[in-house]
Amino acid sequence: MEKTEVFRQEINLIHNLSLVADFETLINSLPDYFFEVEASTTGKYHPKFALGQGGLVRHTKVAVRFGYELLNNPSIGGKYTSKEKDLMLIALTLHDGLKCGNPKERYTRADHPLLVCEHIKAQKEKLKMTEEEVDFICHVISSHMGPWNTDYYTKEEILPIPKDKYQNFVHMCDYLASRKFVQVEFDSNNNLIG
Repeated sequence: MEKTEVFRQEINLIHNLSLVADFETLINSLPDYFFEVEASTTGKYHPKFALGQGGLVRHTKVAVRFGYELLNNPSIGGKYTSKEKDLMLIALTLHDGLKCGNPKERYTRADHPLLVCEHIKAQKEKLKMTEEEVDFICHVISSHMGPWNTDYYTKEEILPIPKDKYQNFVHMCDYLASRKFVQVEFDSNNNLIG
């Protein structure tokens, strides 16, 4: 499987061409299971399109599409620079990259945002991104779960909650993509139709 081809539509949304190669490197670094599993390991928390084989990819694509559409609205997107927009779209593509841990575990890891951030930082030597750009991506990924920031068993807070406009934006896009009433059509390659 050519991992970057799965996300070619999303890669093509990036305006800052200096980020594209790093984006592709990060997509290629994701574990194979990311491209195969459902968005919800229990089936409870995502719409029908995000269930079944490739559901996590479809959920991710919808989150990115929400982000792209909102950022193209001047009332919303006008608050961000072109580079900030690109970095948030990259973050939305990677936000659930280690949802089931690494190596893969049976269920979603409550700390998966932190695992993805560690993974991205571990790729730093392969990237041309600045440390500030990597930190920005990790900053918005770390809080993408919003108020669902506690350990499943201990109920202790383990994730930050969104505190700034960047974190809130990424959380909002992920949240919207997980709503059960959302209906989206995909072609045979899991690309959004329309």
